[in-house]
Amino acid sequence: MATTLDLVLLYLVAAVAGVVVCRSLKLPPMLGYLVVGVVIGPNALALAKDSAGVRYLAEFGVVFLMFVIGLEFNLPKLRSMRTLVFGLGMSQVVLTILGTLAGHVLLWWIYSFTTTPWQLGWQGAVVLGGAMAMSSTAIVAKLLAERLELESEHGRRVMGVLLFQDLAVVPLLVLIPALNAEPERLVMAIGLAVVKAGALLALLLTGGQKVMRWWLTLVARRKSEELFILNLLLITLGLAWLTEHAGLSLALGAFVAGMLVAETEYKHQVETDIRPFHDVLLGLFFITIGMKLDWRPVLDQWGLVLLLTTLPVLAKAALVAALAWLFRAPPGVALRTGLYLAQAGEFGFVLLTLGAGQRLIDPQWVSPVLASMVLSMLATPFIVMWADRIVMRLVGSDWLMQSVQLTSIAKKAIQTEAHVIICGYGRSGQNLARLLDKEGIPYMALDLDPDRVRQAAAAGHSVVFGDAAKLRSLMAAGLARASAVVVSYHDTPSALRILALVREHAPHVPVLVRTIDDSDLETLRAAGATEVVPEAIEGSLMLASHTLALVGVPMRRVIRLARDARDARYSLLRGYFHGADDDTVDELQQPRLHTLNLPAAAASLGRRIGELALEAIGVQVVSVRLASGQVVAADDGHVLGAGDTLVLAGRPETLALAEQKLLRG
Repeated sequence: MATTLDLVLLYLVAAVAGVVVCRSLKLPPMLGYLVVGVVIGPNALALAKDSAGVRYLAEFGVVFLMFVIGLEFNLPKLRSMRTLVFGLGMSQVVLTILGTLAGHVLLWWIYSFTTTPWQLGWQGAVVLGGAMAMSSTAIVAKLLAERLELESEHGRRVMGVLLFQDLAVVPLLVLIPALNAEPERLVMAIGLAVVKAGALLALLLTGGQKVMRWWLTLVARRKSEELFILNLLLITLGLAWLTEHAGLSLALGAFVAGMLVAETEYKHQVETDIRPFHDVLLGLFFITIGMKLDWRPVLDQWGLVLLLTTLPVLAKAALVAALAWLFRAPPGVALRTGLYLAQAGEFGFVLLTLGAGQRLIDPQWVSPVLASMVLSMLATPFIVMWADRIVMRLVGSDWLMQSVQLTSIAKKAIQTEAHVIICGYGRSGQNLARLLDKEGIPYMALDLDPDRVRQAAAAGHSVVFGDAAKLRSLMAAGLARASAVVVSYHDTPSALRILALVREHAPHVPVLVRTIDDSDLETLRAAGATEVVPEAIEGSLMLASHTLALVGVPMRRVIRLARDARDARYSLLRGYFHGADDDTVDELQQPRLHTLNLPAAAASLGRRIGELALEAIGVQVVSVRLASGQVVAADDGHVLGAGDTLVLAGRPETLALAEQKLLRG
């Protein structure tokens, strides 16, 4: 008999295997969790059972998913996208549910002429409609980011619809349990659920924000990361418990908790702290979903599964495309929006599981519907990959519009020579453009924000709508005649793509890249960047320069010190001692400084620094503080003695190896 530890290890091994395979195939990890759930589940290898304990643990995954969705919910963003969210998004969700209900009525009418009854009630049709209305935020957002399409015309529409879908889950979580009431009490049950949800939300959102800010500030003053995380768990699970005992759902309380935290200044820290719990538990939730899939009836009903996969995908793509076109999107943009949103989503699994638990859906429907949802999600990367070809084939005007866009870029750039191509026209790009304009140097800026492009172009700036990471846009902007290319936004994957295009098609053109810090400096330099400007180090260099000048260091020496630091590719400034208040996005990837005191028993005593070959493992000795207190520069010939304190520079994992080598040999 398997113990709890056996099951935990099995889930961990399965999760690791699924994620590794998906990463290798460049697929979202969520699909890996679903597949391994099917494989180890009771309907396949039967290595694990869908036990109540595992289901309860998986519910926490949904709780943290809704908490993160609540964190991303902010009124300014919603207000700026209100037409896309409450126009296009609401229309898509409502019409999908109504369309499913209409299909249910039609099938019920057709079955009334046969001896076989239609085994799905209208309540189950509402659940299926809600599940079908959802698209995968995790998959689509990742694909848009990788393809650099988040700010494109169709990308903005896709994100607007996904945002409303996430919001629509909240009323559906309230509605579905109420649908399980007796027919004569159904209206009263729905009304009572709405009243309870409204009263609870009003109570929490009216005074909850002030209480949440006061409480988190009180906790943060204790300067204990452990205490802060414990309070996050307490707040999230506490509000989930409160809404469940109010007759609603765990997920609703977690969503409210996320909304309350989002209005405080601790939002970004909370996102970082809660991510590990969210990812691990959500992965377990998808494994349990996969375990519910019984492959035997799926094989027996393979025709039904294919029908449930293709028909909803086609219908949803057509519906979204038609709605996007009605909301004044060009035909090509509308069709791309429909193709990107055609698949099922993670919240569809949540709603389907909730509906099955409330016995609104006959068990015989669960496996075929689950299989069709998984297949549609597996097909999404391929649909997105082929989206351009599909649009070109079906929408003749799309090719013409792209040609017009490229022509407008080329028209502005055709008479310019030795100009600077600015990739991205945000604040940094605009400041650069002003200085270039002041010096009489021509420039051409490419940006994907249509509002920014329209306003800047109206003001007389030389900026056009175009994706700098695509060859056709760069060539239309006159890449071959340019004197330089500047990547003014900090996005390393995009910068690497631009560097590859420039190196292949115009290797003589220098490229300058802006980054946040020095974590990708060597990667970008190796990819062909002429100069890489890390903001954090440049900022510290300017701060040091002003400080030196103010305390009386001659300006000529200050300028020379700054120039020497830049000439050395910031080697003197790279790496720093980390502390609890660092705001590093990915701390494990950042170089750092580390001090190591050599005791009398250290294995490296009496050896020269050069003999240890620390640079071979990625660690540099910056300086040595002798036992006498004197600080000397690191030299390969320096013989290490007892009491010496070494200042080492490197990444956390390489520093650990160096410390082991110095102390134990």
